Amino acid sequence: MLEPQILRHHLEEVTEKLALRGVVIDHARLAELEEVRKQCQVETEQLQSERNNRSKYIGKAKAAGKEISALLEEVSQLNHQLKAREVQLGLIQTQLNDLLMGLPNLPHKTVPIGYTEKDNIEVRRWGTPRRFEFPYKDHVDLGTDLELLDFETAAKITGSRFSLLRGALARLHRALIQFMLDLHTDEHGYVEVNVPYLVNADSLRGTGQLPKFADDLFYIAEYNYYLIPTAEVPVTNIARNVIWKADDLPVKFVAHTPCFRSEAGNYGKDTRGIIRQHQFEKVELVQLVEPDNSYAALEELTRNAETVLQRLELPYRVVSLCTGDLGFSAAKTYDLEVWLPGQQQYREISSCSNFEAFQARRMKARWRNPKTKRTALLHTLNGSALAVGRTLVAIMENYQDEGGRIAIPKVLQNYMGGRSHI
Repeated sequence: MLEPQILRHHLEEVTEKLALRGVVIDHARLAELEEVRKQCQVETEQLQSERNNRSKYIGKAKAAGKEISALLEEVSQLNHQLKAREVQLGLIQTQLNDLLMGLPNLPHKTVPIGYTEKDNIEVRRWGTPRRFEFPYKDHVDLGTDLELLDFETAAKITGSRFSLLRGALARLHRALIQFMLDLHTDEHGYVEVNVPYLVNADSLRGTGQLPKFADDLFYIAEYNYYLIPTAEVPVTNIARNVIWKADDLPVKFVAHTPCFRSEAGNYGKDTRGIIRQHQFEKVELVQLVEPDNSYAALEELTRNAETVLQRLELPYRVVSLCTGDLGFSAAKTYDLEVWLPGQQQYREISSCSNFEAFQARRMKARWRNPKTKRTALLHTLNGSALAVGRTLVAIMENYQDEGGRIAIPKVLQNYMGGRSHI
């Protein structure tokens, strides 16, 4: 959530920055609510002051033996008026908060200006896409021919946009998860956490999925819980309503979870294969840092995610998302895009973002500055490292041979019992 004071005192600047994201602020509505809020605030404070003064006078009059019944009636009336004003002020503040909750984060000054993914800027590339000397297949044909990837049975069990992995392919999926967790805990200094896959609405508001993206979530009305769309939600909410010591920062968590998304608005997109499904798995990185260190942390977190692709020897590129392509809560995002021969293009496999204080303000995630002795909002970051299903697709397509086999990357062979091919 944006800082309310910024909107009140720097509305034109905020308007210009949000316009770069294609967002238009309802100035008239905001100004109207702010004017009513100010007036109601003044009247509330005046009533509080008058009530307090009358109460003090009643005490003195009573001590002097004077009749106070009329004075008590006046204070009672003031209390009724004050209560009505406080209710009105609360309603106005709720409406202002609802407006604020619907506004995305402000883009960082280094974010490229643009309005679609075509305006994203490539930062660097690693590796060279393989040139095949035979007719290559996509992951669907490879997995189906090996009888290890089954969409029909998954559809029978549940419905469309689900998959079933068998045998060595299921083990490769598990090997990827274990490899990623080992890498990030052993070499990158992250603490592994195992978190709930069901969360409450407060957690989703904290990271920015609610209220704006309710249609993308799976909701269990009977229990008032939501299935997590990403591990970012439960892991980042570890910091909700917590004040961290400076010596404990940065806090670095890694978690493997399934993720559940309704994919509202994406009907018909990437319906072939396991690129975009209702259920998938990720290994997620989350960092909680001091504000002055958050952009250095973003570079580190992105490099941590890149290391996975480098160890797997998968060609990829890093792009900086433009203002119009940023996620709702992000101030700056790098996407990692892996090369998929089956599509003959780079496809997103990770998003690494700095949210600055946007999520922390919603969650009241703070730290105590040892210099000022005061508490301040943390900066939060997260990134996939990596999306497991898409990594599996990349391995299948990049490591296929002419006979339809899939070579196993060297770094994964120990996780696969020493086998070199599927």
